[in-house]
Amino acid sequence: MSSWNLWHGCTKISPGCLNCYVYRRDAEFGRDSSVVAKTGNFNLPVRRKRDGSYALQPDGDFVYTCFTSDFFHPDADEWRPEAWRMMKERQDLNFFFVTKRPDRFSVGLPEDWGSGYGNVHICCTCENQKMADERLPVFLELPICHKNIIHEPMLEGISIEAYLSYYGNAIESVTCGGESGEGARICDYDWILWTREQCMRYNVTFNFKQTGANFRKNGRIYTIPRQLQMKQAAKAGINFRKA
Repeated sequence: MSSWNLWHGCTKISPGCLNCYVYRRDAEFGRDSSVVAKTGNFNLPVRRKRDGSYALQPDGDFVYTCFTSDFFHPDADEWRPEAWRMMKERQDLNFFFVTKRPDRFSVGLPEDWGSGYGNVHICCTCENQKMADERLPVFLELPICHKNIIHEPMLEGISIEAYLSYYGNAIESVTCGGESGEGARICDYDWILWTREQCMRYNVTFNFKQTGANFRKNGRIYTIPRQLQMKQAAKAGINFRKA
């Protein structure tokens, strides 16, 4: 697994941002998370070794991109065209990033984008019903080859059936996950199961990523250590693969 955090810092824009892990980590080092700045790894995909080969080689997994910011943050507008250029150059790598700002997708978009670069996977995150209904109608109409949806942190039961019904063939997967860290809000297992049921009904791949720190099941709240949250989700055995 490779990561490429080409710029760092973000601005909180919705309820899912309340306990942002970027803000938590930056607070430990006295950094201002709201300041968006390029990192020393900005050109990571196109760096070369002495023999001329790329330093970053495919490993069979995604290159998880911009996970300490939002790729479409307005403060990164001037850098985004170069980021797209590097992704185009590295067709041998599959880039994956998550956004809360699908409405800004067209800012700085390459002229040759067309229906999308085949090696770019974009995931829209929707933590509650309000955000799903604001973001998904925009996101699902965008020219993107690989579209995914994630409810993380999942803050309530969310109906996406209308989107799965209409755009099901264009949605590659839906993922759910609870919130981690101090002050984590509750994630209810029934919300997870309801999303799974909707995905199964429309034959869309479903993943239960993590329980979060405070997980409610059958009316009981469980406090789950960070290192066990993904393991406990996997133990549930409820992931669904599109037929």
